[in-house]
Amino acid sequence: MAKEVAGQLKLQIKGGAANPSPPVGPALGAKGINIMEFCKQFNARTQDKAGKVLPVVITYYTDKSFDFIVKTPPVAIQLLEVSKKKGGSAEPNRDKIAKVTWDQVKTIAEEKMTDLNCFTLESAMRMVAGTARSMGITVSGKFPENVNN
Repeated sequence: MAKEVAGQLKLQIKGGAANPSPPVGPALGAKGINIMEFCKQFNARTQDKAGKVLPVVITYYTDKSFDFIVKTPPVAIQLLEVSKKKGGSAEPNRDKIAKVTWDQVKTIAEEKMTDLNCFTLESAMRMVAGTARSMGITVSGKFPENVNN
């Protein structure tokens, strides 16, 4: 028989660096989830992505067991890595902090495609470009033709 789902919890944790201190410990402890077990499993599954911020969706059950899905890093963080900046612009409409190319946008869109709610690479690239725009990052050049080939 299937286990009864008690709820879901969404966190953003650096890959390979989950530990019982806040914010992980209190969030899991309040739901009755074994904190150390989660940390061990998460760190084992994400050691190849060490240091990158990874969203994780934890589904916990009434019998205090859990399972989790690790997603790809947020687009904003990937854009900051590509542009080699620490943070976005305070005034993105006036202050442009960096430039990225459409090739870099395409790479991010391809990596993030599984977590986005779009069907084509072209629409994924437009979503990534929109995130860049809202952070004060300019996408240089013209949108490429025949993206989906």
